[in-house]
Amino acid sequence: MKDLLRTEHLSRSDVDLILDTGAEFAQNPFRSTDALANQTVAIYMTKASTRTRLASETAVAHLGGTPIFLRGDDLQIGRGETIADTAKIISGFASALIVRTFAQSDVDELGAHAQIPVLNGLTDSDHPTQLLADWLTIREVFGSDISGRKFTYIGDGNNMAHAWLTMGAIMGAHVVVATPPGKWAPDDSAIKVAKKIAEKSGAKIEVLTDPEVAAKSASVLYTDVWMSMGDPESLRVEKLKALAPYAITSELMSLTEPDSIFMHCLPAHRGEEVSAEVIDGPKSLIWREAFHRRTTIQAILYHLVRGEIQGSK
Repeated sequence: MKDLLRTEHLSRSDVDLILDTGAEFAQNPFRSTDALANQTVAIYMTKASTRTRLASETAVAHLGGTPIFLRGDDLQIGRGETIADTAKIISGFASALIVRTFAQSDVDELGAHAQIPVLNGLTDSDHPTQLLADWLTIREVFGSDISGRKFTYIGDGNNMAHAWLTMGAIMGAHVVVATPPGKWAPDDSAIKVAKKIAEKSGAKIEVLTDPEVAAKSASVLYTDVWMSMGDPESLRVEKLKALAPYAITSELMSLTEPDSIFMHCLPAHRGEEVSAEVIDGPKSLIWREAFHRRTTIQAILYHLVRGEIQGSK
């Protein structure tokens, strides 16, 4: 597999390989400083970023390469140059391309026309690098045997909800997403993809509207901001009202397993999607999770440029 464009493109063996290597990079970030020696990696972002940008630039540097950061208005693509032409130009200068943008179709098109590996650093539909960091964190806590455990996402049915379902299905896990019904539920297409993968992996997929049912006996409670980049401000009042019952509180955490953890992809709005006492409490692993953004992006780049990620069949 040349690129990592969508979470669904990964096989279970691909995920295990990336997590194993990511764990090694967590122990020794400089174990492969010649992997990108004398090479550059373009990092193209049209969305603001803290973790993805820092993790990507650091990962490239730790592999011996030079990151080149590009904003949307840095390129001629902002003045009408086609995505296909842009992909071909970048391919002549860089050894890989990391993209963080709005439309999934833009990332897919870059992958189709680039001669170098393209890595999805976030779109409105998916967030594969975040889920790899999440599952490395989960594996550190619970080990590789997740039988009998329940992994729950509660909140907005956004790109994180989609990726949570898909990666959980790949891992053969019992994954749950609880959102309001209607316009803030996960896309039907994302649910369909996860259920199709689950048919082969043995995963259990649940999409619910009751946050308490979703939280009961869970090993992980996960959430994301309620107003994502690109959400129209005109919907703020309506959306926050609909999502208010889905806030992660101490009361909701009390329904989970005794050894449960709280996770959040960040940035967080304390007092909205999660209470301060939960996100800053003893069950929260948000900082370790954020740390693994670097280790897993480093692992993805390492294996993509070597052609060692096979992809789902």
